[in-house]
Amino acid sequence: MRKHCALKHGIFKEFLAEFLGTFVLVLFGCGSVAQTVLSRNTLGEPLTVHIGFSVGLMMAVYVAGGVSGGHVNPAVSLAMVILGKLKIWKFPFYVIAQFLGAFVGAAAVFGLNYDAFMDFTSGILSVTGINATGHIFASYPARHLSVLGGFIDQVVGTGMLVLCILAIIDGGNIGAPKGMEPLAIGLIIMAIGVSMGLNCGYPLNPARDLGPRLFTAVAGWGMEVFSTAGYWWWIPVAGPMVGGVVGAVLYFLLIELHHPHDQDEKTHEVEEEEEEEEEDEDSSLKDKYEMIAMS
Repeated sequence: MRKHCALKHGIFKEFLAEFLGTFVLVLFGCGSVAQTVLSRNTLGEPLTVHIGFSVGLMMAVYVAGGVSGGHVNPAVSLAMVILGKLKIWKFPFYVIAQFLGAFVGAAAVFGLNYDAFMDFTSGILSVTGINATGHIFASYPARHLSVLGGFIDQVVGTGMLVLCILAIIDGGNIGAPKGMEPLAIGLIIMAIGVSMGLNCGYPLNPARDLGPRLFTAVAGWGMEVFSTAGYWWWIPVAGPMVGGVVGAVLYFLLIELHHPHDQDEKTHEVEEEEEEEEEDEDSSLKDKYEMIAMS
């Protein structure tokens, strides 16, 4: 009974961590887009959007990393399941928390900038046109982008994201100094943003894209958020999930698979050192006991 309660408490803590982390990501990320669009580029530009999402992800991982691992992305969570780093029964809880966090984060961005939205749009919330604002919350493709091109874009982008994250947290690789992992992960988003943002704005995260898109659907933009661009909405959901698996498999096969033996040896050495320390402590206690007995 006690073990069952501890298990429930544990997953609840992780659920809250993923919820809050994804909320932070969307608040900073979509908030930076809102400031750029609603100010008509006077208080923002593409670089500030890249910074907003990069720092947003970094802060999200700092918020949730010590509790849940700070996935804040269903594609990352799926990759961790594939690699055995996350129990599969936890996966649905993580995904639900991430979608809820993204939805609430989008609502917060809209609430904070409500007056600016009304001024910019004259009260007409739209996805297309000169005063379009739907792209503040979710991704939409550039005119040149095909469905296949968009899908490949998301597979490659998310694959690189997951592959680089695995490199950063891999104890058998160079990795990042303890406590600096979130900064390194944030820099991945910066790199992707400045190199792969042309086609559709690098969503890379089903929760970060679909959660805010659902919010816009109920907040006044309507079902156009799903039908626009030939029902584009499923691409930034399916593409990242495939990309996350591809990135995880590639890293495992090409890198991680080749150094688990060294990691096992290191772990064994640490265990042996701990056993030796325990034996030394026992020996010291025994000597003290014998000295007391003799006296």
